[in-house]
Amino acid sequence: MSIRVSVVGAGVIGAAVARELSKYEDIEVHVVEREADVGWGVSKANTGIIHAGYDDDPEMYPLRAGLCRMGNELWRGIVAQLHIPALWCGSLVLAFDEQERRTLEELRERGVRNKVKGLKILDRGLCLELEPNLSDEILEGMWAPTAGVISPYEAVVALAENAVENGARLHLETTVKSICVKEGRVTGLETDNGFLRSDFVVNASGLFGDLLSKTAGVDDFSIRPRKGEYFLFDKDVSPKVDVTLFRVPKPTTKGVVVTQTADGNLLVGPNARDLSGHERDATNTTRDGLDEVWREATKMVSSLPPRHSAIRTFAGLRPEPDGGDFIIRTYDEPFGLLNCVGMRSPGLTSAPAVALKVVDMLRGLGVPLTLKAHWKASREPIVKFRELSTAEKDNLISSNPSYGKVVCSCELVTEAEVIEAIRRGAGTLDSIKFRTRAGMGRCQGSFCVPKLLALLCRETGKPVEEITLKGSGSELVKGRVGRELT
Repeated sequence: MSIRVSVVGAGVIGAAVARELSKYEDIEVHVVEREADVGWGVSKANTGIIHAGYDDDPEMYPLRAGLCRMGNELWRGIVAQLHIPALWCGSLVLAFDEQERRTLEELRERGVRNKVKGLKILDRGLCLELEPNLSDEILEGMWAPTAGVISPYEAVVALAENAVENGARLHLETTVKSICVKEGRVTGLETDNGFLRSDFVVNASGLFGDLLSKTAGVDDFSIRPRKGEYFLFDKDVSPKVDVTLFRVPKPTTKGVVVTQTADGNLLVGPNARDLSGHERDATNTTRDGLDEVWREATKMVSSLPPRHSAIRTFAGLRPEPDGGDFIIRTYDEPFGLLNCVGMRSPGLTSAPAVALKVVDMLRGLGVPLTLKAHWKASREPIVKFRELSTAEKDNLISSNPSYGKVVCSCELVTEAEVIEAIRRGAGTLDSIKFRTRAGMGRCQGSFCVPKLLALLCRETGKPVEEITLKGSGSELVKGRVGRELT
């Protein structure tokens, strides 16, 4: 009889855990997610940075320190296997006065303790060779060549698709009400779609991790949301930066970042504002917050595009645990609960290493783990028409004319790409957007939404009134006016 492991939360932690568990025989993996698609919580709205691993003190935050550096190394193999957009650009931490110069040396020494490779303190001239758009006021910088950026939402999709291809089962639009415990042992999950029997539960529910843990009787930690706000610019905007830029970090945050996304957009942010426990869905932007982001960013670079030329501003929330370090624990009671929460930065970087730690914890709980003989490590991506040569485009159009029909002009996304996304499970407009980039360009979907609605109706057989932006309650069309033409 197989052992059933239920993972609550399909963010980057949950998806990475599910993929790792899908490697083993006799483990039945279920992933339960309240949203209509994977990666729509904390994992969707962040900077996408794969940190080098110098920030966290290994004595104060041993999990963050060790798992970050390990995760950095693991991601390099995963992005190649799963074809996740990534840019290994390195990062610079900038010092503007003598105190910050001393802090740079402390960061370098800390990175050495964390076994981070290649860290160097560079003078102003060498920093300018790496990034010509630096502010005139910088004195020194610490170069971290192993840092990079990935597309965080595409990473979650890729991990989840690969897990499902290897046997994991995904339960979307399913909210977990409680973890059920009987006689000191986890028995399953009570959801709004019924009971899901489970021998082990991995709580990877992000911002709601403490609330869900309490339903199992574990309430020795709390999580508060920390908001970060961003500016996103079109890929064609200039000036950009070639490397990821940080200021010397503060106790609560790594600070505002100026970087490129893995797809080539200039991204500026985030700030850090602590919210109350009642504001776990507060992803609105604020004038004060965006002003703060812009003010900090302009100190790091000599020139930014006009602020009003941003194609989007947005906010993300990070789960800040009261103890500071990640919460990755098992319990004698209830036996079978594995908490993997409090994944504030560098949670994205650490995700693959967290997944390995979960496997080790299950092994320590007596779960027999035997690798599958035919586990599939790779995953084919959706073809990106915009990245192909002219000859490759011509060949695709000859074999499938839908590649010749452009749906999103800003990002050059074709009908064939959208159809493939839908057939892979994209049932909402946002699901298509995060898989293909249709609607992510300078017009932000103003021209392509009607085409996407038509394709969703055609491919799913649903009437247009049932097509949503991001799941139930976000329908775009509420009804029809007049008669149907026949």
